[in-house]
Amino acid sequence: MRVFVVLFLAAISMMSADRELLLFAGTPSHPAGQHEHNAGVLLLQKALARVPGLHTTVALNGVWPAPAVIEKADGIFFFADGAEGHPIFKSEEHVAEIRRAVARGVGLMFYHYAIEPPAAKGHQEMLDWISGYFELNHSVNPHWDATFQSLPKHPITQGVKPFTIRDEWYFNMRVPKTLQNATPILVATPPKEVFSEKDGPRLGNPDVRAKVGQPQVVAWAVERPDGGRGVGWTGGHFHKNLGDDNFRKLVLNALLWISKVEVPAGGVLSSVSAADLAENWDKKN
Repeated sequence: MRVFVVLFLAAISMMSADRELLLFAGTPSHPAGQHEHNAGVLLLQKALARVPGLHTTVALNGVWPAPAVIEKADGIFFFADGAEGHPIFKSEEHVAEIRRAVARGVGLMFYHYAIEPPAAKGHQEMLDWISGYFELNHSVNPHWDATFQSLPKHPITQGVKPFTIRDEWYFNMRVPKTLQNATPILVATPPKEVFSEKDGPRLGNPDVRAKVGQPQVVAWAVERPDGGRGVGWTGGHFHKNLGDDNFRKLVLNALLWISKVEVPAGGVLSSVSAADLAENWDKKN
């Protein structure tokens, strides 16, 4: 009887414990109002403060969190510069920590530039973790007005209405040949003028030019075989876009979803003022 009571109390404790979300912000980058890693993460944390069942921790200025913080996380959000400066792939130990987290089912969300691994490594990891990534000489990153005319039925889209917003929406992502258990969250058709006639690592290439007029997936969600969840979100260049109710709600819903917190039927309710958007900007040249 005593053993049963102990196990019952342990189960109740686990059910009532908050899920842990780690929000990682990279070092300062780009001109003011762009790639505001710290301000973006702090704004999201503030918006999530009243969500029951969720506790958030932030790691700012590119400082890698202590192993115990990652070990405690149920979901991790990365908003940082990618490519050769990607915070995960700077260190083999960082990669190992995230691999261990993924193995126990931790959800991952990569936001904007963080979706691009270095040119020569990290590609398979990104496919394994979120089923896609930005690949040089294949993917492109123009600024354009994306119109999302319809949204799929998914917890991430709950309470979100069709909208249009200008951002640096990457497209032509590198994805697995067989994309199982993945859901396109945001799909839009880039205008012809954003397809560069010139080739360049992030500018244009024959493959992407062959897709003029075709819808492109710019945000997606995947349920991994290990039981964890992954989200790729290519927008996020402009800090002001977090002031858009539909854009912000999608991001907040996604953060709950990767952490396995139930998304409310109407999505995460939050409000952001001009003053909120002006807080915590980095001091940049």
